[in-house]
Amino acid sequence: MLLKRLTEAAGPSGFEDAVRDLLRAELDGAADCMYTDVLGTLYVEQNRDRSGPLVMLDAHMDEVGLMVVHVEDNGLLRFRTIGGIDPRVLVSKPVRIGRDGPFGVIGSKPLHLQDGEERKHPLSVDQLYIDIGARDKDDALRAVEPGDVAVFATQYGEIGENCAKAKSFDDRVGCAVLVETLRRRLPARLVGAFTVQEEIGLRGATVAGHRVAPDIAIALEGTVCADPVGAPGHTRGTVLGAGPALTVQDGQTLADQRFLEFMMRVARDQGIPFQLRQVKGGSNDFGAIHKTRAGVTGGGISVPVRYIHAPAQIISLEDYHNTIRLVAAVVEAIAEGGFAR
Repeated sequence: MLLKRLTEAAGPSGFEDAVRDLLRAELDGAADCMYTDVLGTLYVEQNRDRSGPLVMLDAHMDEVGLMVVHVEDNGLLRFRTIGGIDPRVLVSKPVRIGRDGPFGVIGSKPLHLQDGEERKHPLSVDQLYIDIGARDKDDALRAVEPGDVAVFATQYGEIGENCAKAKSFDDRVGCAVLVETLRRRLPARLVGAFTVQEEIGLRGATVAGHRVAPDIAIALEGTVCADPVGAPGHTRGTVLGAGPALTVQDGQTLADQRFLEFMMRVARDQGIPFQLRQVKGGSNDFGAIHKTRAGVTGGGISVPVRYIHAPAQIISLEDYHNTIRLVAAVVEAIAEGGFAR
């Protein structure tokens, strides 16, 4: 299954090779042209010689992760985070180091040995380590070295009422939506950009926006969903199962109102449920793309993700499939002249 293959691949920011290789294989036969840039973004072109606006669909390949920075004499590995990870979700979590490296467990000083003052405060990254079962430093260095990266060792699985859990729906769910869209071979001038290093500053998207020079760009993202029992409505951002989320505002973007209204109209015409994404902080690749060159029209279509940037995340598969439907419908409407810039 596409979501399983993508989410279980290891690809923290700057180390997206395994994800890129997988995407190349998945899109074999679906591209008129496929290439990468210096940073590693994968571009997939379709119908570039057609008339009409050039549309770029963007999804980032990278995920949050960890980097080994030091090996202690006793073989324990000190690390730093790559991207935004709350240290409170790390203790006791299994991780996988490198593309085919060893498994480990994130450890800390046991609660039984902490004094009263230590128990009052959440553990910081400096108080954590990765344990790979090494006897000592030399033993650990036979398997890993500083600079190696690690990701959560969570397997994909379908759970509950048409939901799924995995480690990296941000943004492998967007990558899957983009793959399924490209496989449809829509009658549009289209470039799919699977970008790199979004989690550390929207870096790949900045380059992609300049390189592709699209008329319209849409970021496909897994986004914050904070809808547990008791959460005030204005803090939720998005709700699981309520449909694809269209960006209104976030840390780097205020929606292009004409394009937002256009996407809403397409969704209503096609009978596709949707919701509005209003997230105070954070952003997605459109935050960088819309500021390239003389400015780019577009927006964001996201799949809500509970427990984002955590070892186990949850999506609604209905949201996922409805996002694919909406993206295809929006691209077709653009190709038919339904949106005038």
